[in-house]
Amino acid sequence: MKTYLIDDDHISTFITAQTLRLENFSDDIHTFLCAEKALEQLIGETSRKESPEVIFLDLNMPGMNGWEFLESIKPYEPQLANKCRIYILTSSLDYTDSLRMKDYPLVTDLLHKPIVPEDIQVILAESLRR
Repeated sequence: MKTYLIDDDHISTFITAQTLRLENFSDDIHTFLCAEKALEQLIGETSRKESPEVIFLDLNMPGMNGWEFLESIKPYEPQLANKCRIYILTSSLDYTDSLRMKDYPLVTDLLHKPIVPEDIQVILAESLRR
């Protein structure tokens, strides 16, 4: 399953990628330390119909943050709908993040760092139901 992991924290990115591999979630993990690079690749792949099936997105990043990334992909929602699910992966405990994510139809859920095997298994089960 093609997966994007967008997070500016090297340690968090490493831990999340390793956990995804250990849980047999994906061997096709593309990591991005800045949202701008991920956006650029996503737009290119979407035009070639090669978009990722899952994106794990950190909210608090320098430069383009997670919310700005979500705003930037709004024009591509029709091409990504039913093909790509976004999971916000954050250390924030701000309840307004849970409310705000509902404004973005591609966002499936908000998960707290570090991602745990149980979260991954739920995502895998959801993938099988699609």
